Amino acid sequence: MKRVVAVLAGLVLLSTVAGAGPAGTVAGSVRVRPGDDWTLPGWVRPSANSGLFSETAAPEFGVETRSLDLSWRQLQPDGPGTLDARGAGFAQDMSFPPLSWQLADRRPFWARIFASGSRWAPAWVADECGVEPIGPDYDGQYHLPLWNECVWGRLLALYRRLFVDEGLRADPRLRLVYVPGAFTWAEYDYDMVSKAAEQGLTFEKYRSWYRHAWRDLTSLFGPYSSKLVFTGEDYPWGPWGARTDLFAKQAVDAGLGIRTGITEVFNFHLSEAPSYGSRIEPDGHMTVDESLPVHDGRHVAATENECFNDCDYHTSEPYYAVRQANLKALQLRTNWLYVVPGPSYMRQFPLHWRWVRLSIGKTASDSPDAWAALRDAEDTYWKNTTGPFTGDRRWPGRPWVRNLERWLVQRDVGPDGRARRSTADVHSGVLGPENGTAYEGLRTDRARGQTSLYFDLDDRFPRGRREPVQIKVTYRDAGGGDWWIEYRGGRSPAVRRTGDGAWKTATFRLPRPAFANGLAAGPTSGSRRARATTSTCASSGWCGCDPPRVDDFSCSVLFFSSMNEHTVAGRIDLREGPWPETAS
Repeated sequence: MKRVVAVLAGLVLLSTVAGAGPAGTVAGSVRVRPGDDWTLPGWVRPSANSGLFSETAAPEFGVETRSLDLSWRQLQPDGPGTLDARGAGFAQDMSFPPLSWQLADRRPFWARIFASGSRWAPAWVADECGVEPIGPDYDGQYHLPLWNECVWGRLLALYRRLFVDEGLRADPRLRLVYVPGAFTWAEYDYDMVSKAAEQGLTFEKYRSWYRHAWRDLTSLFGPYSSKLVFTGEDYPWGPWGARTDLFAKQAVDAGLGIRTGITEVFNFHLSEAPSYGSRIEPDGHMTVDESLPVHDGRHVAATENECFNDCDYHTSEPYYAVRQANLKALQLRTNWLYVVPGPSYMRQFPLHWRWVRLSIGKTASDSPDAWAALRDAEDTYWKNTTGPFTGDRRWPGRPWVRNLERWLVQRDVGPDGRARRSTADVHSGVLGPENGTAYEGLRTDRARGQTSLYFDLDDRFPRGRREPVQIKVTYRDAGGGDWWIEYRGGRSPAVRRTGDGAWKTATFRLPRPAFANGLAAGPTSGSRRARATTSTCASSGWCGCDPPRVDDFSCSVLFFSSMNEHTVAGRIDLREGPWPETAS
């Protein structure tokens, strides 16, 4: 990926064999190709309980899971207790074939019952429960109040009839179920809750229902409850302020999975996402608590990435938008991703999407790569809101978030490793003003003695065998001079820059490097440390440069990847020769 000022930009993929040659030995080979390189080692296969899903399967794009879409009125038009498998339905300007017809398709599916809309639900529900619809939503639709215990009880009875009595919860083709089936597009936003509050719904009444609703569903689904996916979100713009900020986390704690629908706006609102375990630390980095049940490999952590020039969003930078949205999805450790091949630009960016498909659902112990997308990005949701960031969680740099990281973490450490944001690649308001400004890339600052970028690699990342290493670096070929990768006891062949200003990917194959965790600069609990460095010839014998000057460089994304299963990955030094800093 290519977001830098000078040479060292982008993509580093690492796999290993251990054992090393003599100090300073040049070993291996390097190949340079134009543009980005999303290839992965040949051994990589999709993870279990992961996938791309949509309304219609598109195997040519890796979308294997189609929808089972139904409306409540379609299934129970005349009263409770029955189940109509032959009637058609509709919702959101979509028509649904009969249940029996949809189930005759033997391919895997995900399920969504459109339940809350006044035209989705059977007329008898409102009559029997004595409720009036609330609305309108942004599509002009009205909805039944699910927090009414009568309405909720009738909807639970439908879920029992379909998923328990008919055995659908145990169907091996069923991958996931969006719940509870409200509101617009069956996405549980708080627009209707806010309208109900204006009409007299109290927080206490809402909370009373909410406290049992998700346990009702997990109890009903029993051993298959890990298929349930709550479609709400953290910090949901509710009518009662901070009192509902963590309600999505309560649904996850009750045993549901989670789905957000807006990682397309990749800088906004999802940095602090408790239901995914994502947390903004005081230094602005995000960490993810992978010990949560939602990341246990059985549950679903999902998002949707299809609204790039759709859904009233627009961008003139579709590649950048798609790439960053998918990096954000992977930072959240998602294992399922909703897409629509056309609006998701799957035909235009097939190699990137193949990488995404092979990456979702991976863990630190079985992933083919670990990476850090280096950046400073503005999460405007927190611009004027303090939230949880007080006391020990005080976030001095608010609202600026540092990097998107997945098992590789960039560290600001002394004396020589405090990175600065790069101004070579700046994006503002992509898809909307709420998406803020992003400075893609971090850089060294030689004038202040900051000549290195340091990285901690998660110790769980594959290790334990001796195999070749492949490292990919996507860089901007600006200026002159050589750069190379250095490790304990040796280094790679050098890459000679031509100065043509193009983005290129250098792929290094290192036959026998040693990653010995020998770098200093601060504690590295639970991780191994790597370093990317600029250095003058006078201060280091590792430069191999002719003029006694090395200018600052920026780095956008580093990827460590294994060529073979269960390989060692460890610390490396990234070194380069001299070039003038050049704007992109």
